[in-house]
Amino acid sequence: MPSATIQNHYNVSRTRQLTRTPAVLNLRSRDHVTPALKQPHWLPVASRIKFELCLVMQLIHTGRAPQYLIDCLQPVIIRHLMSSQTAEYVKRTTRTKLRERGFSFSGPAAWNGLSPHLRSITNTDTFKRYLKLFLFIESFS
Repeated sequence: MPSATIQNHYNVSRTRQLTRTPAVLNLRSRDHVTPALKQPHWLPVASRIKFELCLVMQLIHTGRAPQYLIDCLQPVIIRHLMSSQTAEYVKRTTRTKLRERGFSFSGPAAWNGLSPHLRSITNTDTFKRYLKLFLFIESFS
């Protein structure tokens, strides 16, 4: 498929999506979208990505993730504390902005940005509920 055809198909799909959004949310043509998005608890795209990253990090932290994901991360070890491990993970150093998109950097960055209370939750369903609330408040306040 030629590149122009793919781009045209994307533009048509995007236009259809944007024209359907007010109908789905019962908006008039001049209404703002942000208050309507707050109503059903929709998260912006950046927050949805952070949600997925934190969910995978929680599975790694509780030991329920695949081994290859567990192996690509290293927990922070602080020598002077009684416990040998905290709930934080080491962010790998990168030389380029492109590598910051990788999981070994962005996963720990998202996880370490959460509150210690949220990181200590071991039940996945409870974690999802509180994480979504945390990200919703962070996005719209």
